[in-house]
Amino acid sequence: MIDKKDHLDVLAVSTVLILCMSWGVQQVVIKLTLVDISPVMQAAFRSIGAMVILTGWALIRRDPLFVRDGTLWWGIAAGIFFTVEFVLIFWGLEFTNASRSVIFLFCSPFVVALGSQWFVPGERLNRLQFAGLGIAFLGIIIAFGESMTLPTKTMLVGDAMLIGAAIFWGAATVVVKAGPLATISPTRTLLYQLAVSALILPVASWSLGEPGVIRWSTFAIVSVVYQTIWVVAITYLAWFWLIRYYPAPKIASFTFLTPIFGVFAGWLILDEPLTIALLVALMFVATGVWLVNRQEKGDG
Repeated sequence: MIDKKDHLDVLAVSTVLILCMSWGVQQVVIKLTLVDISPVMQAAFRSIGAMVILTGWALIRRDPLFVRDGTLWWGIAAGIFFTVEFVLIFWGLEFTNASRSVIFLFCSPFVVALGSQWFVPGERLNRLQFAGLGIAFLGIIIAFGESMTLPTKTMLVGDAMLIGAAIFWGAATVVVKAGPLATISPTRTLLYQLAVSALILPVASWSLGEPGVIRWSTFAIVSVVYQTIWVVAITYLAWFWLIRYYPAPKIASFTFLTPIFGVFAGWLILDEPLTIALLVALMFVATGVWLVNRQEKGDG
């Protein structure tokens, strides 16, 4: 029997903060690698590599990978959502800028919260917690408000893609929580999604007319290794472990911190400006996350 938690403990909070920092830095790494490897092809490489790594890990641990337990179609559905999410993210960044895209992408916690209301019994947010989500999202808008100029039609296409990516990201999380995938190991849950994306992403890259690998520079190799081993094989596995044992809406609320960490990474690595708006946004995000995770009397 799975020992599920009804609130976030120190282990969960520490883990999800590390994940958010890693995903924030990942945006900078992907941006720096674009001169060497096309974006969707980057996603394909990391899915294929991480699938090989996790399959080897499962075999070493003698975890059964092929079991008739009713999870196949759920796993394929989660994998399709996972794949479409990354196609929309990377393709959308060709049309809109990163500061705009992150605002729309991190609508995902709303999708998780709403989906959990309908499909995951016992994981309902109250009005105060929904207000917390709204405050955190307002923080994101403040952080990137300086770049929110009137969009061109091309930018609107990219914005729509990122909104779609957020919906698919949230939907994948809800599928994992609402069905039998919640009862299997995080390794198998992630392998379902990696297997589907490993098949689709290379085809998507070719269909989009990407040049693929432009050159294998030292940085490109390090980037692919970082994205494959740390981001996908380790942090994504940790993410599915978290949403298996902890309330998905509360875990998802912390993803609002990812773009904040991304901006700090941009400041440190790319010498991008660190503004007062960002510091104000951090206050909003911290307040919002606290409200979402606040224990009401009688909640246990």
